Amino acid sequence: MANVVELKVGLHCEECIKKILKAIKKIQDIETYNIDTQLRKVTVTGNVTQEDVIRAIHKIGKTATSWDGQQNDVAAGYM
Repeated sequence: MANVVELKVGLHCEECIKKILKAIKKIQDIETYNIDTQLRKVTVTGNVTQEDVIRAIHKIGKTATSWDGQQNDVAAGYM
């Protein structure tokens, strides 16, 4: 069964979106992904964890936190 990861991300411009899409596409075992620019929300489904997606986004210098407002150790460590 696929996991659904929803994150708040720092989207500021088209270049940010391109970088985030490129980073997400590199994650193994993703099935689908979506970026909602108005909500500043990234949704990824597949055999991935929230930590996997947050790490990928943080590697490119962008911020990402859990959509439900709960931070985990990985998110807290990069903020």
